[in-house]
Amino acid sequence: MRRRHPWLLPLLIVLLVAVPIFEVWLLIQVGQVIGVLPTLLILVAEAILGGWLMRREGNRAWKSLMEAYQAGRMPAGELTDAALILVGGVFLMLPGFATDVIGLFFLLPFTRPLARKLLGAAIARRLDRATTMINVDPGNIVDGTVVDGTATEHRDPDPDQRPIRGTIEPPR
Repeated sequence: MRRRHPWLLPLLIVLLVAVPIFEVWLLIQVGQVIGVLPTLLILVAEAILGGWLMRREGNRAWKSLMEAYQAGRMPAGELTDAALILVGGVFLMLPGFATDVIGLFFLLPFTRPLARKLLGAAIARRLDRATTMINVDPGNIVDGTVVDGTATEHRDPDPDQRPIRGTIEPPR
């Protein structure tokens, strides 16, 4: 079976190596400018703030998710928020400044709508690309009507409106 995106695994491996190297380099640069102790205090403060924020926003997302279910509506935005909060919390747990910025972007209530829009646009673009890849031959399309098999009247259908029974075979 052929993989759809053969570049994805190598990219993931490169990111798993490059991101920690970049984070260490950035920590060293910040530490040289402001000192080691202030750098460590900032990291600890970000971790505490991130944990508190993740808990608060997670509780809010859970409540709005439950409200959506109780109201009987599809909780699409609420599910997206919950996923962004989870990913943002994971990024905040990773030591480093760059991942903390991404994590805060996903967690903060005033930046999360923008993150949700960006995620929605990326998914829509991907779905649009996937649907345009489907190759449809207009000569193989058959116009038809769905017939409900639970009709209570037993009469002879109009000869022009009789249902056609059979199977559809793929073109050769």
